This record gives sequence, structure tokens and C-alpha cells, in this order.
Amino acid sequence: MTLCIEDYGIIGDLHTAALVGRDGSIDWLCLPRFDSAACFAKLLGNEDHGSWKLAPKGSHLAAHRHYRGDTLVLESEFVTDEGTVRVVDCMPIRQQHPEVVRLVEGVRGKVTMTMELTIRFGYGQIVPWVRRMDGTLQAIAGPDGLSLWTPIECKGRDFSTVGEFTVTEGQRVPFSLTWFPASEEPPRPVDAGYAIQDTELWWTDWSSQCTYVGDHRDAVMRSLITLKALTYEPTGGIVAAATTSLPETLGGSRNWDYRFCWLRDATLTLESLMRGGFYQEAMAWRNWLLRATAGDPAQLQIMYGAAGERRLDEWEIDWLPGYQDSAPVRIGNAAAGQFQLDVFGEVMSALYESQTHERAEDRTWEFQLALMDFLKDGWREPDDGIWEVRGPRRHFTHSKVMAWVAIDRAIKTAEEYGMEGPVDEWKEIRAEIHDQVCGEGFNAGKGSFTQYYGSDELDASLLMIPLVGFLPAHDPRVRGTIEAVERELVEGGFVLRYRTADTGDVDGLTGREGAFLACSFWLADCLSLLGRDRDARQLLDRLLGLRNDLGLLSEEYDPVVGRLVGNFPQAFSHVSLVNSASKIAGHEKPTANHVMLGLARRSLTRSTRAGGTLQSGGFSARDAIHAVVQNVDPDSPGSAARALKAVVSGPAGGARDTRATAASKAPARRARTAIQHAPAAAPADKTTATGGRYPKGASRAKAARTARGAGTAAKRAKGAKAVASRTATAKRSSKRAGDAETIRSADSTRGNGTTAETAPGATKKNARAKAMGARATGARKSPTQRS
Repeated sequence: MTLCIEDYGIIGDLHTAALVGRDGSIDWLCLPRFDSAACFAKLLGNEDHGSWKLAPKGSHLAAHRHYRGDTLVLESEFVTDEGTVRVVDCMPIRQQHPEVVRLVEGVRGKVTMTMELTIRFGYGQIVPWVRRMDGTLQAIAGPDGLSLWTPIECKGRDFSTVGEFTVTEGQRVPFSLTWFPASEEPPRPVDAGYAIQDTELWWTDWSSQCTYVGDHRDAVMRSLITLKALTYEPTGGIVAAATTSLPETLGGSRNWDYRFCWLRDATLTLESLMRGGFYQEAMAWRNWLLRATAGDPAQLQIMYGAAGERRLDEWEIDWLPGYQDSAPVRIGNAAAGQFQLDVFGEVMSALYESQTHERAEDRTWEFQLALMDFLKDGWREPDDGIWEVRGPRRHFTHSKVMAWVAIDRAIKTAEEYGMEGPVDEWKEIRAEIHDQVCGEGFNAGKGSFTQYYGSDELDASLLMIPLVGFLPAHDPRVRGTIEAVERELVEGGFVLRYRTADTGDVDGLTGREGAFLACSFWLADCLSLLGRDRDARQLLDRLLGLRNDLGLLSEEYDPVVGRLVGNFPQAFSHVSLVNSASKIAGHEKPTANHVMLGLARRSLTRSTRAGGTLQSGGFSARDAIHAVVQNVDPDSPGSAARALKAVVSGPAGGARDTRATAASKAPARRARTAIQHAPAAAPADKTTATGGRYPKGASRAKAARTARGAGTAAKRAKGAKAVASRTATAKRSSKRAGDAETIRSADSTRGNGTTAETAPGATKKNARAKAMGARATGARKSPTQRS
């Protein structure tokens, strides 16, 4: 049975992500990166293309599912005639090898469960060689290897691994699946219970930075978590979605690979992260942007790989039928080679909006000057437009507006930060672009701007005109454009990007598409600017109503069939949700105050957990910062105090050293080495996971003077944190995968499919046998290719 797109949830480890269905099946997973080949590709095919299902026997859908608080730990509860069972899914934050951890918990009664694991490397094409070694099931093909550890008895059937077991109230049965290079030994499996606890702690700690207060906070928080889940942590790049080729209309051919990073999203992504108080993620995205786009401005691409790769060759998979027969399935994206003027505006605007120094960095400014040198003539050229149309190049109105934005932000950067550049020349170009757009991009008969010069067609990207400051919303031409979009592009209450044509004249493609959710958020923003607050709030509420039960959105919504369509979850949709909710709630654009408040709240949370008495409620940003400065040890590597002191003691606006505390770099409370211990049967791990280290913030003379009176409080905080850390480490170190307290069996009779408790005093040999459970005698070596 093919699930609806909204029936999926996401789990991830900041390198890749998996889609977990309401039926307990993981139907999409690319390892080891977002853009790697999928080992589970059922999402775009069928059961034979790879999946991992863990659910009650028979056909069941989860009656209820949710994330644990503000985390990416997913719980799905199944209710059957036999009883109730809970499946907990997560991907621990990556240390070395990607892992998927699943834990079955008995809630009520005695439920018969099934496990079906079908591994197909290479997007569902390659059947691996499967063997049992040291109590684990290992699947290898080419460069890829997967290792499964579980105490249940498994067997091979039809090139899949299956198992059946029962769980009773209070019983927990773990599963751990780890990817490793096939040329290396597999790592030790993790203890499922403590890996889940560890992952929950990490996400809770990260989420504590959020500074957003206002309406729809849950929706905003879930969107920010989703953006973090789509972040490739090694570089800071944020992929547009976790999937490829989910169709823009069911059965259609508008199917694209979105596992890459778009420059189009740059400014709005930065804004959303800063609105949430996630300054370090915003700066990581900015730094990715600078690295990826470095070089000849004439070679600037519209998208790059997660690590900044430029070659994203597009090809089609002929063995996958596509989601609900929506073919073709595409890998890579040929649009990477298109010329789009709007990306220059996105890059320049993002760099301007994220400027935190009193003076722009010289290297960054040199890059910006190179962009301007290209754009002073390049803006006159036709381009492929924001929507990557595969038709002829045109003078798209939005593209010219964004060229104006690029020049405008260069002028503002030079004037506000004292940078040298041909400002007078830029002002002339800015005025020329503005005059041309107002003259050739505006259709007087229609009373609105149009998609491209000389056209009568509308485009939702025109809604950006007031949002980027090209013209005010109350300008009659802008008001007319907004009203024209409402009349002609709104379908089922949501905004289409543009009207498609079966002839392909508009974008070189045939068939229709759904309403683009980001554009609908833009309309809400424009309505708010016009003072139509009630209409804006109603549209925002309708958009929020499209989220699935886990708070996730795809790229588009099809009002004809009433379903989410397009790649999922979509970063651009969630970015737009955060920004629109903030704007409509009346929040100002992010400032340094937002940044400091986020760091302060996070440090306060740590202080409280370590035994302190500080609370964040009722503090202003400055009060919170001073409280942290006086009560948190400034020498602790797990403290934000150093960065905060630098902010407080530095000159106004000088947030030079606020990068000191990133949740993504701070697994200090996580005893990762202890968690990665394995049953005695597992092979030794060649590496030792290291704890996170915090970068040291700069110390300034005034910061030192400020700290003099906080010695006693700092020592108390330091002592409390040390005791808490030693206690947590000792507790975690006592737990290993396969321990009796982790795998509890309410039914010790044989044939149950689960293991009985391992006695604490058991010999190594007995512990090994009991911890690993019955060996998968039915499993066999599969051929290297399908028979």
C-alpha cells in the first residue's frame, strides 16, 4: 500500500534523513549523505526496492504518533485487538557511522510484532550479500555495508530478513542498523535505549536556544527543528528536501531531485534562523554560501551539493516506477547549469543581512566586489528565472528586481560599514534597473507587474517586490499586483507559482502542478503589509492547517485532490512559515538582541540542569546575559559565558565572538563512548568517539573586570556541573547494548522471539549467548544481484 506523503515523518542525524511511515516502515533512506544512493527506496517504488518495517502483525497504521517534545525522536503507537505497542525511532547525532535506532515498547496486552528488512543498495537495484557474523546480520554490496543487531530471531525469506516476536506490557525490544564502508569492519552496535535518550537530550539542548515567543510557537519550533534536520552539519549547507522525485502532481512528470542547496533560499533561510535565535546555524549557512560560490562570478550556480559540489548531473532511474507511478525518477538536477540573475540578489542580500562586524570582512567584500563587477553588465541579459523553467530564456521581472537588490545591498554595505567601492556608479545602475522594471515589467492595462517583459501572465514571485524593498506595498502598482495574484493565481485558497500550459509554452513542461506553499506565505506577508491583518491571519491559519500530524510540510499542496505533493519535508516551506508567523505576529527583523538572548537562554538552561537556581522567565536579553556572566563559570568549555562577556563588554553592535556555543558542536554531556559499547560478540571498534569541544571565546579586558566579583558563584556552578557530569558519565558507562535492564522480557519462555534477562554475574560466554538472542538460522547469503 502506498502511503500519502503526509503519512511520513522524518528522523535524521545532520548528515542524512529517513522517512518513517505511519505503518511503521522506513521507506526512504540515503546513506551516508542526503544525496547518496538510497538503500530504502520503497517511497518511489514498492517493497522490493527496499524498506524496513516494524509493526504489529497484519495491516495496521499508527493510531497516534508524535515527536518527543522539541526533538527529532519519533514515537508511533499502534493499537490492536491484542493490545497496544509503541515504536520509538531516531537517528543518533552522527559521530562516525550513521545509525538508525528503533525500540519496540509494550504498552498494554501481548502484541505479535513483525520485522521485515529489505536492503536494496543503489536506489533499490542492488541485492546485497547477507551473512551472520558475531551476532550481527551484515549486508554488503560494493562500497556499502549495513549491520543489524537485535535480540530477536531472524531468518531469510525472498531476499529479505524477517522476524516475528511478541511484546508484553513493560517489555522493550531494541533494533540497531548501522552503515559502514564495506572495506572496513562494522562498528559496535549502540544500546538502543541510551542512544534514544542521548538523542533526545541533544535535541532538547539545541531547541532551548529558541527565542521565538508569540502565536504558533509550536509550528515555528517544529519548522526550525526541520531546518536543522535538513542541515549537513560538516559544512552548514541546508538541503531543500530529504527526497527526490516526489511529484508536483500525482502521476505527473514534474519530479525533481531536491537533495541539494539552493541559493534562492539563502536570505529567507538566514532570516528564519535568526528569528528563532539560532545564530550559529545562520552563520554556518552564510559560511557555506561563501565557500560554495567562491570563484568566477560568471560561473555562479543556482544550487550546489551539500559540501559545495558543482557537478550535479541529472539522470533518470528506469527501474523505479516513481511515487504512485509518477515517472520519471530523477537523480541530480540539470538546473544547476542554468543562469539565474536572482541568485546574485540572494547572495548579496544574505551577506548584508548577516553582517555582524563593525566593518565587513575584507575577503568577503572582495568577493562581493567581484559579483558587482559581473552584474554591472550581466543584469541586462535574459535568464532562466527563479523557477528553473526549461523553456527559453526571458527578461523575467523578478530576476531584474533581484539584480536591483544585489546592487542596493552593495551600496548599503559600503555606506553603512565604510567599505570602498564605486558607489556612485552602483547608484546609477540601481536607478537604471528600477526604471526599466517599472517601465517594461509593468502592464498598465492589467494594472500589475507581469512574469516577464511584454507578457500578460502573472507570477507569484512578483510578491517579493514589496518584501525586498523594491517598492512599498501601498504603491498602486504593487497593490494592483497583489490583487491580481489573488484573482488569477489563487486556487483552492492557495497560491500557484504561475499558470501552466499543456503546450509547454510557459516553462517547457506539460501538465499542471499544485499550489506552491512558500508563495502562499508570501501572499500572507503582503496582505499584512497592506494592513489587511485579518486576511493575512486567515491565510496563515489555512497554511498551518496543511501540516501533517507531525507539523511537517511538503513543497506544494494539490487543492484538487486535497493532498500534500512535492518533495518532503521542504525547507523553503518551513522557512516561509517561520518568517510569516514572525511578521504577522508583529516581530521586528532579527537583531543582535535576538542572538544574545538565544545564547543566554541556552546557557541558563545548562546552569539550571547543573544544579543552579537561575530561571529564564521574565529576563530581558541584557538581564539574562548579566545573570549568565555572573553565575556561569567563564572557563568552562561547556559555557556560553565567554562569548556573552565579549558581547557585553565589546563596542555596540560588535558581536564578533558570539559563535562560541553551538549545540551541533556540544555533545559534552553525552557519554558517547559508553553508548557505543556492544555485546561481547561484536567486533572491536577501531575508533573512539570523542566528546564535543567548544571553541574558546576571546577574552577582553573589560570582560575580565566584569567577572572579578563572580568568583564564588562561578566556583559553585563549576562544582555542581562537575558532580553532575561525573554522575551522568558513571551511569551511562554502566549500560551497554544487550544489558539486562535495557532488554527486559516479560515472557521468558522459548519461542517468544525475544531474550530473557542476562544475569549480572553471567560469564562472558553466557552473556554473549543471552544478549544476542537466538541466531538468525534462516538467514542466508543472498546473491550479489537479483535472480
